[in-house]
Parts: sequence; C-alpha cells; structure tokens
Amino acid sequence: MITIKEIAQHLGVSPTTVSNVVRGKTKEVSKENIEKIQDYLKKVNYIPNMTARNLAQQKSNIIGVVLKVRKERTTHIFTDPFVAEMLGGIEEVVRKAGYSMMVRISDDIEEILDYVTTWNVDGMILFCMLNDDAIRVQQQFKKPIACVDAYISKEVEDKFGDKFINIALDDEEGVYNCISYLIDNGHRKIGFYSDNIEGVNAARLRGYKRALMDHGIKPTKDDIFKFDPSLKMHDISLNKMIDKAKDYTAVFCTSDMYAVELMNGCILKGINVPDDLSIIGVDDTLISKVARPQLTTLHQSPKEKGKLAAVKIMEFINGENAEEHQIILKSHLVIRDSVKNIK
Repeated sequence: MITIKEIAQHLGVSPTTVSNVVRGKTKEVSKENIEKIQDYLKKVNYIPNMTARNLAQQKSNIIGVVLKVRKERTTHIFTDPFVAEMLGGIEEVVRKAGYSMMVRISDDIEEILDYVTTWNVDGMILFCMLNDDAIRVQQQFKKPIACVDAYISKEVEDKFGDKFINIALDDEEGVYNCISYLIDNGHRKIGFYSDNIEGVNAARLRGYKRALMDHGIKPTKDDIFKFDPSLKMHDISLNKMIDKAKDYTAVFCTSDMYAVELMNGCILKGINVPDDLSIIGVDDTLISKVARPQLTTLHQSPKEKGKLAAVKIMEFINGENAEEHQIILKSHLVIRDSVKNIK
C-alpha cells in the first residue's frame, strides 16, 4: 500500500500537505494542490489507515453496544422485533455521525466487564441493565454510557457521572392503562404472561397489580404465568398457559412477540381470539399489525429509544454533559382487534 510520504514525493509536495487533504483539513492548502492530490489519490485507489489515524487522535470512532440477556435468549435475540428495531435506530444515528457500531451479547456481567475494559470504543450503549450492573460497568468503563431500559433507582442516580443517561418507558403507568382497559371491557379474570419478573417486567407487574386492586380485584400468584423462553421449554410453557387460559377471559403479555405466539397457540388449540380469550401485548412493533386478529398493544418506539440513546452518546463524546440521568418516554394504548367487550 502506498504511503503518504511516497505520494508527497511523487507529487512534489510536503507529507503534511497530503495528510491535510486526506483528513479534509484544506484551509491552508491551495486549490491547485487539493485537486492534484485528490486526483492522484483516486488514481492509486488510496485507502486511509483509519486505525493509525484513530490511535493518533486517541479515538476509535466506534460505539459499543452490549445486550445483557438471559442465556436461553442469546440464540434468537436478533429475531426479537424490539431488539432489531432498537439496533436499527442506534446504527442510523451512529453511521450519520461517522462512527461504526460493535455489538456484544452476554448473560454474564463479569464477562461484560471484561469486554468494556478491553474494547477501544468511544462510548457504550447498554440494554437491560439493573442497578448494580449499570454502576459496575460505569465504574469500569469511565467513558460516556447510555442505557436503554435499565432500571435505576433514584437512590443510586447520584453515583453516576455527567456522561450517563438511561432511556426508559413509563412501563408501570402504561400497563396500568392496559389492564384498566380490559376491566372497562368487562374482564376481571386477567393473566400476566412473561418470561421474567425483573427490571422492566417488574415495573409492568406493579402496574398490572395496581390496576386490578384499584378496581376491586385481588391478584394472586396463580395469575402470573412465568415461562422459560428456551425453545423446547417455551413450547411446554405455552401449552400449559393455553390450558390455563380456559379459566381466564384476558391475558396481558409483556411483548408483542409473546402475545402473537400465545395467539397462534390458541388458534391451534381451537381457542378463538378475541371471542374466547382477549390478548394485549407491548411494543407496537410490525408483528402486532400483521397478526390476525391485529393485536391491541401498548405503543412504544424501540427505534426511537435506540436513536435517542445514540444521540446522547454523541453529545457526550462532543463534550456535553447530562442534565438528568433518566429520560422517561410516554406510552399509549393502540386499540385493534384482539380484545372483546364482554360486558
């Protein structure tokens, strides 16, 4: 590969002049030399040594994205519509800023800590971190961090520096509205369907329980259907849920994907949605619109979450500080065809 020094010798200019043109710093370079150097760079198909340039600038122009998910989800995490849309939003912002994105999935916080201490990235976006995990990453990484759906209590917010933010949804209030809508439509036996009761889903469970109690309905542990999302066990759990659905008139699911899986399973078992069982999901991803019946769901925008996290990271890198550590986005219920009024 031809070097800047060799190009300079061939054209009879200084290496600094060639370097300035390569980097786009042409204020002090004559128009004649700019054209001469650019024409020659095209002729020899010159490719800048980005690694060397970034090392010199102490920058990598890379944003790291870490998804902390349970082991059984790692094999199919990119098929989750929420994750796919969120990553698309991050990539769009990062690419327009002239950066690249590097993604890592793990269920082990110790493994994640090893990554963040060895990666040469300018900022980090973390997905689904809980209090302690987010703090440990922030203490190890010491560079700008933005979280998506990290559950951070008010008590620990002051432990974070000026270049940390979390993008979240009003999950508890949103689910409260979903359950209230079901109750308004005559449903009183309502199940809660989820693969875990941590972080985001813990907040959603609080909204579920609060809505029931505010309407005079006492929730029980039997109303919570927690399943193992690994493929084989998920099928077993899904069949158990469908069998239990005979005792319920409605089920709230913590994602559109799980709602549509439940809906399809019901159809195979001869259970009609919504005549026999009403179903609500969360996210309002594409799958909710193409399902039949179309899914009633709690709307949020995974893509906008990803874009906002990436925008904040770029602001931090450019010297801005966080005015607040939490941005809570509003949700709203999208009413379609999967809920029946049974009054």
